[in-house]
Amino acid sequence: MNPRARYDEIADDLAARDPNVELSQMMGMPCIKAGGKMVIGYASSGEMVFKLPDAAEHEKALGLDGARLFDPSSRGRPFKEWVQVPAAHESKWPSLADTAIRLRAG
Repeated sequence: MNPRARYDEIADDLAARDPNVELSQMMGMPCIKAGGKMVIGYASSGEMVFKLPDAAEHEKALGLDGARLFDPSSRGRPFKEWVQVPAAHESKWPSLADTAIRLRAG
């Protein structure tokens, strides 16, 4: 499946399951908000980004091959709690999305 279509599928599923989830746009990219705060996004590179403030979850996501801290400016100023996960791991995107939503609610 194309990465954008996979993102849309995940976003639609989250919005259908949780009334606190809304689909939006921030920083020039489609995003998913929980409780009014952005927790997931779709980067123009075809990768999903996840806010994972829990240290163990953050490290686990960063351990995926090709994953890196999300640096939307590309100027060496990454968002420390955010992990950008390549499409090669799209099978992990739904569980990462659920985790990001859960951590925001927690």
